[in-house]
Amino acid sequence: MQVQSLLSRKEAHALHEEEHHHHDESCASCGHDHEHTQIRLSQTLVGLIFVLNSYLVNWLFPAAEAVASASAMIGAIILGVPIVMTSIRDLRRGILSINELVTIAVLAAFGSGNYQTAGVVAFFMLMGELIETRTAAGARASIEKLITLTPTKARRLRPDGSEEEIPVNDLQVGDVIRIRPGDNIPADGEVLKGEGSVNQATITGESLPADKGPGDQVFAGTQNLTGVLEVKVTRAGGQTTLGRVRELILAAEKTKLPFLRIVDQYMVYYTPLVLLIGALVWAFTKDLDRTIAVLVVSCPCAFILASPSAMVAALSAAARLGILIKNVADLELAARINGFIFDKTGTLTTGQLAVSRLAPMGGLKPAELLRLAASAERFSNHPTAKALLQLATEAGVPLAEPENFSEAAGRGIKARVDGAEVIIGRASWLKANGIQGVVEQAPDVNVKETEGFSLIHIARNGRYVGWIGLRDQTRREAREALAALHELGVKRLAMVTGDRKPVAERVAREIGCQEVLAECLPQDKVDFVHRMRNRGYRVAVVGDGVNDAPALAAGDMGIAMGAAGSEVAIHSATIALMNNDLRRLPFLVRLSRSTRSVINQNFLFGVFFIISGLTLAAYGFIDPILAAILHNTGSLVVVFNSARLVRQGEELEPFEAPQPETPPKPTPSAGARPAAATA
Repeated sequence: MQVQSLLSRKEAHALHEEEHHHHDESCASCGHDHEHTQIRLSQTLVGLIFVLNSYLVNWLFPAAEAVASASAMIGAIILGVPIVMTSIRDLRRGILSINELVTIAVLAAFGSGNYQTAGVVAFFMLMGELIETRTAAGARASIEKLITLTPTKARRLRPDGSEEEIPVNDLQVGDVIRIRPGDNIPADGEVLKGEGSVNQATITGESLPADKGPGDQVFAGTQNLTGVLEVKVTRAGGQTTLGRVRELILAAEKTKLPFLRIVDQYMVYYTPLVLLIGALVWAFTKDLDRTIAVLVVSCPCAFILASPSAMVAALSAAARLGILIKNVADLELAARINGFIFDKTGTLTTGQLAVSRLAPMGGLKPAELLRLAASAERFSNHPTAKALLQLATEAGVPLAEPENFSEAAGRGIKARVDGAEVIIGRASWLKANGIQGVVEQAPDVNVKETEGFSLIHIARNGRYVGWIGLRDQTRREAREALAALHELGVKRLAMVTGDRKPVAERVAREIGCQEVLAECLPQDKVDFVHRMRNRGYRVAVVGDGVNDAPALAAGDMGIAMGAAGSEVAIHSATIALMNNDLRRLPFLVRLSRSTRSVINQNFLFGVFFIISGLTLAAYGFIDPILAAILHNTGSLVVVFNSARLVRQGEELEPFEAPQPETPPKPTPSAGARPAAATA
């Protein structure tokens, strides 16, 4: 495993280097290092083993001091050489930062013979950089994933109506292509012939498949579920909607602001100050021990550990609760977030259709309506059929084997169930098959459809017997999570979705979100994020789909719903909620604020410790050995203070004491089973 150079100070450094490597002079002026020093993690671990071995030898074999010293010296050299080389490069560029400060501390400790201190300081410096390092691999990986959404081949129709298979790159505007069921659409276009259902959640975020017919638009990267479509190409290659999504990800990644470390802001003044104090002590006392003690006790290990130790503890607490943070800068940034933008489908909702209403008529029972519909839909791959089958399975409703099954893409199905002719689908489909009075018998169905219900109507032997409502369910914890964010001082909560406005407003009412923007394409979401940031908000964007990826990259912080989200969204974001529990969002804000508080405490302690240590060393009250002991003690105080963060979030996973054994409960009667869904 390799990590980037210690000189990498900006989040987008690697991407900047790749894009602008030909501008060497201008980049040198901005302080970027274009000579990456590759540090192997194995090298760091080997150095740590030598240092730890020296402590072990001292403890077990006090007489073998030479062996312990040699082991510590080897470890200090292995760990210290990369830091020293980095500082040399810094000095050649006229830069003073924490690298030079640590180098001075390591060399001072090394020169005084305290190899263990030199090794420990160097190790924690390397670990701190390992934690904070971030590359542009996420952006590149998201592009690779986007490319896989578009097929490499397309079926183009010749003038005589025959098909020819050609590379997608050869498609031109005006070509007519044929898209079969299950195919990914290779280009944007207009449907000329055929009907089908298209899953276009990758572009619009709609949870329900969109029915397409002549005159409708289709997008590259979406999937044709049913029916055969003939499409006239209107945009191909990089000009497609999916291609623009890809470009937006790159553009947003390159415009993200760098994270400025607090330590680097002040260490540039600290290094010359320590050198000046050491020189003054030597000039006035001519006492080498005092001078060495000043340099050892002023080693900024407390500063070095202040941030990384707290970050490690916080990252451990977050990972335990299924929050994976790819960019450690976002852990600190979360404390200052005052605006959240949420996608709807798959983020605030489950992203899957579920039966929400059974409305039988003519004396039919709900369980009988469910059995009739699920049996008839048994051979269909439509999301509606899957939702019916899932509910029937959960409710324990036995299904019959359908006969003479046929499906009209985007309209409905026909089948024989228990000898009865069953027709299921839209109201227009039933009407086309001679079933009259559907709307009159179910007067509120139009209202239900505008509120985001997907309705199917059922007829048996030419008689209308009821309808079933399905919809994308909101997450149970969404309302609680948004309320908690509001209590934490988040000023603005907004939901931005590609779904229809009535659907978005219904979901917003259910979760308590006051601001809604519906019917948005990916670029519309990015524009909304930019407008919100321009008004002074620090914005976190939460999403899951490909259509969310540009917005995730454009926000100050991107949070992907990892378990159900697309790989593109996860790569474009820096935080992934692996268990899809939205309550992790307010926990993340609280954890970030606690982490910032602990870091500030560590810094204040470090200032007090160094000032006191410098004073005592300058007046000769402590020698180099005692200075090293005090230095290590200060480091331990910082580590233990940071370790308190590990227990953060325990309230989300409360401890459950083992329950005492109890006699087994009586077995339920054989006839008992879960009740079927009711209207």
